[in-house]
Amino acid sequence: MRNLPTVTRYLLIANFIIFFLSGILERNFGIDVNAIGGLHYYNAHSFHWWQPFTYMFLHANLSHILFNMLAVWMFGATLENAWGSRRYLIYYIVCGLGAAFIQECVWYMMLSNMAGTYDAFSISHYAYNLTTIGASGAVFGILFAFGWLFPDTPMFILFIPIPIRARTIVIIYAIVELFAGMGNMMGTHIDNVAHFAHLGGMLFGWLLLLYWRRNNWREPGSSEWWWKVKQKCRELFNRHQRLDSTKEKDYDNYHYHKRL
Repeated sequence: MRNLPTVTRYLLIANFIIFFLSGILERNFGIDVNAIGGLHYYNAHSFHWWQPFTYMFLHANLSHILFNMLAVWMFGATLENAWGSRRYLIYYIVCGLGAAFIQECVWYMMLSNMAGTYDAFSISHYAYNLTTIGASGAVFGILFAFGWLFPDTPMFILFIPIPIRARTIVIIYAIVELFAGMGNMMGTHIDNVAHFAHLGGMLFGWLLLLYWRRNNWREPGSSEWWWKVKQKCRELFNRHQRLDSTKEKDYDNYHYHKRL
């Protein structure tokens, strides 16, 4: 654990602590942390502003958190070592928030389709109980970034004895999630998994990587990044000083001519 990079280590610790604490609170005090911190539909009374952040630190059961944290440990540590802690943390949060946004869009489409079939009370009750939890959106973003940065890295999938390139695995996962999500939407294959949230994590991860590539963005701790910030602040400060100096000269000239 000590050999893990900082953000990856604390993400693992935080997720497991929250998982066990939420279980203790529910069993002993009847407090449903997943209902409070899980992501709800934005227009429901059960929605709160903190849920797009907190939902990614909550998990339904032990297998759920184990699979997600295994991915964070395997791929997240590699990305953090390559990018640095701050950049990796930004990427992780953006992917999680992007997954939440896509899930909200999917819920909106589902409820809109129900409007012509069910009454308003039934739809409102259904929307109130919509909840999703888990770090899977951020994890799928991590998986996408790993395939983007290390596309030819050989990887093994359970029960497949031959290595598969990381890029190929990412494509396979994306296709599987797309078809599973469409199956949920059309009712042909219904499960309790937010497949489009997984795709949302990949999508926003891809968009962020494109943005960084286009702007040649570096780790926020680098000297170049700070030099740009300092340069911008210096320009604003000098502009403000020039304006003040101009105002003082105009004021002095006004009083000088007035005395004359």
